[in-house]
Amino acid sequence: MKIAVTSTGSTLDDNVEARFGRCPYFLIIDTDSMQLEAIENPNMALGGGAGIQSAQLMSEKGVTTVLTGNCGPNAFNVFGQAGIQVIVGVSGPVRNAVEQFKAGSLSSASGPNVASHFGVSAAPKIPTATGQPGISPTGQGVGGAGFGMGGGRGMGRGGGMGRGMGRGMGRGGGMGRGMGMAAPMAMPPTGPAADITENAGPPNPEQELAALKQQAQILEQQKQQLNQRITQLESGRKAVAIVQTDKCTACGICANVCPNNAISIDKYAVVNPKLCTGCAVCVSECPNGAITITQQKIGS
Repeated sequence: MKIAVTSTGSTLDDNVEARFGRCPYFLIIDTDSMQLEAIENPNMALGGGAGIQSAQLMSEKGVTTVLTGNCGPNAFNVFGQAGIQVIVGVSGPVRNAVEQFKAGSLSSASGPNVASHFGVSAAPKIPTATGQPGISPTGQGVGGAGFGMGGGRGMGRGGGMGRGMGRGMGRGGGMGRGMGMAAPMAMPPTGPAADITENAGPPNPEQELAALKQQAQILEQQKQQLNQRITQLESGRKAVAIVQTDKCTACGICANVCPNNAISIDKYAVVNPKLCTGCAVCVSECPNGAITITQQKIGS
């Protein structure tokens, strides 16, 4: 299996980078052989669309899973179209993150965990493995949205949802703000597993039931993503941008930002499906919401 990890450097001993689209390096790793390809991120300094372009790069590299600290909505949309699994909340050395992934200790995210343009000027700390939000240098807590890593014991020492089943269920929920030079304090995580800690006793039936339902929801979302990708491959379809002509004002922004020169302007924007790769840059930049990504049969 080929996975990608955002990294601060070019080796397995470097740390996982909190930002996806603006990380210094992407490490492409074969989990069977641990063969490594380090790619310096060409989109790190882009003024906009870094997440989309980086997600498209991962698709071109044929990775099946991306491990990172945070992922915004634009990149997450591209990953969904490409059938790539995303795991957020990952931190520490890349080597350790890969081992946790191989052991089944990390859970895929059901959605983006940060807003668009996250990390343009600075990279706040990512949520820790327990789901507790980190604190940025500006004094603002970074909410740990999305599912945390399964490094904790989750639902208890024996039959738990952490080490027992390899899936951590903690959610980060804090957004605490600091004032002046004082160290800000983040709110505790929320959710059914929020009060269960390393030293807590066995969970009560209500807590365990809530956590099991939550885990089942995650697995169902993963199943849907896999089935979607299987359907795409079997049907011979690819992602293509489609213009809603009643909303298009022929402003030309989409044509200017398209990295493949697949869009021209007549009375409205026109997409060449043979050149379009479904990267969704035009979707994020269109001021009128006139462009969507859809699946089109290859060769049509």
